[in-house]
Amino acid sequence: MNLDENKKALFLTDIENRLEPILQEVTNIQPENMLMLQSYGTVISHPYGDIMRSVITAIYHENVEEIFVVGTKDNRTPKINVQTQLESMKGKIETLDYLFQNCRPEFSGGTVNEWLNGKEYGSDNIQNSVNIIRHHPLVPSDVKVQGLMVTNKDGKISNVEVFNN
Repeated sequence: MNLDENKKALFLTDIENRLEPILQEVTNIQPENMLMLQSYGTVISHPYGDIMRSVITAIYHENVEEIFVVGTKDNRTPKINVQTQLESMKGKIETLDYLFQNCRPEFSGGTVNEWLNGKEYGSDNIQNSVNIIRHHPLVPSDVKVQGLMVTNKDGKISNVEVFNN
């Protein structure tokens, strides 16, 4: 990959502090050209939400040429189990689940638990986020978007899967 000197790559990653050197090695992008956008999970749950706003802002303000949606298989960020952790809010969760399923088109379907955790398989979340970015009307068509799934065992990278839809 040969980025122009002033072009940058944006990495949407999970809250994982050890990924930057691994991503630099895998992509051959210099640290000064790497922009990191971290969130709990690499899930863009809404094409007009805050994460997507940050992606679009980075594209135009930082001259981003390529975007990587990065997930990790050793994901240490625990999934939120709404049903057990928020038992005291059971009535509110049931109401929100009803809205997710029946009333509000801005909800992405499913349940509150699915909205908080994303899909069961990390690769599905990555592919969904790549598609949202790639097909967003405010993302220029020349911006490259791809997903990476990093398997990290004992602090060493063991595998990188690339998703290009």
